[in-house]
Amino acid sequence: MSKVIEQKQAVVDEIAAKLKDSVSTVLVDYRGLDVSEITELRAQLREADVDFKVYKNTMARRAAEDVNLKDELNEYLVGPTAIATSTEDAVAPAKVLYNFAKDHEALEIKTGVIEGSVVSQEQIKELASLPSHDGLVAMLLSVMQAPIRNFALVTKAVAEQKEEESA
Repeated sequence: MSKVIEQKQAVVDEIAAKLKDSVSTVLVDYRGLDVSEITELRAQLREADVDFKVYKNTMARRAAEDVNLKDELNEYLVGPTAIATSTEDAVAPAKVLYNFAKDHEALEIKTGVIEGSVVSQEQIKELASLPSHDGLVAMLLSVMQAPIRNFALVTKAVAEQKEEESA
C-alpha cells in the first residue's frame, strides 16, 4: 500500500474514532468567516474542550460509512465542512457554535451527531439552549439542598418562637 493511501486511511480512522468516541459532534459550514473570526471560534471551542478540525469531505464520508452513518451524513458533507467534537460535554459544541453563529451569520450549522444519532439543526439549537454540565449539576444540588434548607429555616423559626414565649 502506498504512503498516500496509508495517510488517507489514518485520517479516515481518526474521523471515525472521533465520531464513535464523542458524545456530541456538530458539522458546520465556515465559508465566509475570515481568519480572525475562525481564530476566535477556535479559541472559544478550545476553552470548552471541544475539538474542531476541517477534513476533506471524501474522508469524512468514508469515516461515516465506517460508523454506519453514511446515509444520514452524506447529504451534509458537501462544501467546506468543519467538525466539532466533544467527548465530555454533549452541550458544549452546540452551545459554542450556536452562540458564535448568532453573531456571525457566515457560520452555518449543518447537522450533528449526539451519542450516535444524527440530529437536525433545530435539535442542535435546542441543545444549545440547555445549561452546561456544570450548570445542570449546580441546579441538581440546589434542588437537593432545598428541603434541608427549608427544614433548617422552620426549625430556627420554631426555636425563636419558643424563646419569645418563654421570655
